[in-house]
Amino acid sequence: MNRTVPFIALVAFALPVGAETVNFDTYPLGAVPPDWTCASHGTLNAANAKPDWKIIADPRAQSAPNVLIQQGSSGYAYCLKNGTSLADGTVEVKFRPIWGEQAQAAGIVFRFKDMDHYYVARANANESNINLYYFDKGRRMTAKKVDTPTIALNEWHTLKIDFHGKKIQVTMDGKLFIDVEDDHISGAGPVGVWTRYDSKTAFDDFTY
Repeated sequence: MNRTVPFIALVAFALPVGAETVNFDTYPLGAVPPDWTCASHGTLNAANAKPDWKIIADPRAQSAPNVLIQQGSSGYAYCLKNGTSLADGTVEVKFRPIWGEQAQAAGIVFRFKDMDHYYVARANANESNINLYYFDKGRRMTAKKVDTPTIALNEWHTLKIDFHGKKIQVTMDGKLFIDVEDDHISGAGPVGVWTRYDSKTAFDDFTY
């Protein structure tokens, strides 16, 4: 089947002055980073929902030696950086989709209010697309969906969001895929990373 991919603009948004980067290299191995909060919700948020966030050593880390990995399973699994609260800003993360039968997803959470109300920009390797979602009373709603070229497994990619008022832009690997206005969720909230179903995904160099 032929896939029609929309025109993709090359962009070069600079990270703002004063941006902070978490490279996960100073955290203890084998556990959730102590200054992050990880949880899950959604259709697998029951006895079979077992998200597994932890710090591991990874010889392929973008900034050696460690990464944050999610290798469990849940409807929606997220890990938020404690102490963050952004109404507008820029967030970027390196991600490596490793495996997943149901999904091979990586996302950035922003304007998080609670697990039932937040935005997430999500790239999914097994569907070759990027979606901008917002959660309204726990229901996942699509603000924008865009097909992408192949998102290679076991390779590092860069996902980035810029959000200012209604304006939301999502880029991957330096290319602009989503440029929309959406105001379903406003105001400040924590930022973090996100996966879906059985995605095994590594994250590194989380910048906000």
